[in-house]
Amino acid sequence: MGSSIAWHLKRDANFTGSVTVIERDPTYARASSALSASSIRQQFSTPLNIHLSRFGIGFLRKARELLDVDLGLKEPGYLFLASASGEAVLKANNAIQKGEGCAVELLDPAALQARFPWISTDGIARASHGVANEGWFDGPALMQAFRRKARELGAKYVADEVVKLAPGAVTLRSGGRLEASTIVLAAGPWSGEVAATAGVALPVEPRRRSVFVFDVREPPGATPLTIDPSGTWFRPEGRFYIAGTTPAEGNDAPGAPLEVQHQEWDDMVWPTIAHRVPAFEAAKVVNSWAGYYEYNTFDQNGIVGRHPEIESLIFATGFSGHGIQQSPAVGRGVAELIVHGSYRTLDLRPFGYERISAGKPIRELNVV
Repeated sequence: MGSSIAWHLKRDANFTGSVTVIERDPTYARASSALSASSIRQQFSTPLNIHLSRFGIGFLRKARELLDVDLGLKEPGYLFLASASGEAVLKANNAIQKGEGCAVELLDPAALQARFPWISTDGIARASHGVANEGWFDGPALMQAFRRKARELGAKYVADEVVKLAPGAVTLRSGGRLEASTIVLAAGPWSGEVAATAGVALPVEPRRRSVFVFDVREPPGATPLTIDPSGTWFRPEGRFYIAGTTPAEGNDAPGAPLEVQHQEWDDMVWPTIAHRVPAFEAAKVVNSWAGYYEYNTFDQNGIVGRHPEIESLIFATGFSGHGIQQSPAVGRGVAELIVHGSYRTLDLRPFGYERISAGKPIRELNVV
């Protein structure tokens, strides 16, 4: 997110300032964008999320032209499955998506089976399938391309850590101090911690998610990114597949160590995918990793825009697993806010900090 903002700023002809990106982990070994499943969808319950990702898919398609990078974008869509208890929410979300012009279709169990013969419809009342503008890509390549191009345009990257945030200045762990007319807080999962150094309450914290890479003897066929009613998801990744799930209640503590929870595969992921896809009964894990969501505990939506009292502070964080797909749109929006004083392409004001201080969440129901 920070590198997207830096790139968008530096390529804006009306921007006359300098850009410095403070990066405490220049290897990106713990960065969410380097450890995500790097997928993009239109199927949200919040219209602004739909608009952000619609902009994003268009940007990704032009990545070679804009960033000189091949992101390996694939667009097989998303497939959300709902049980009887979740059918009403799925239908309501689908209505919102169709109202926003998304290419989505509702499938009953018979139509689902006909479309995807490899799937078991046991316990499924309805499915929502995105037939266009959804898929996955090389997320780390996007992040590195934003960074590389931002540096080519003159953005400066400093390997350090912000230990104190104040209006118009930051103090670094090395002892240095940087002054700036605008400070953008895009520290991912650690944004809440950084904000706290300025006495700002920001409901963003690291939430660990494990991803499992597995192989199967006989691939089932063309497979979208599929989300089971349990919250367990899977999709192809090259000749393999990847899968994950939402941790069990009581096992989702903020800031948990970045260690793969192998028990999740044994107890939650494999039983679910083996039941849903008979071809996955013989699945074998060949790799795994853990990464952090920058989880917005308030309403699972991004927090973007100026602090209502600290004029020099802008937020771009809290995207709860959607950040990498929304980074092109948010990067452009924040750059517009800095350069022009307002949003020009997409109105991001609904995701402003004011809703938090007012206690008025915009809750995203489709969190994967």
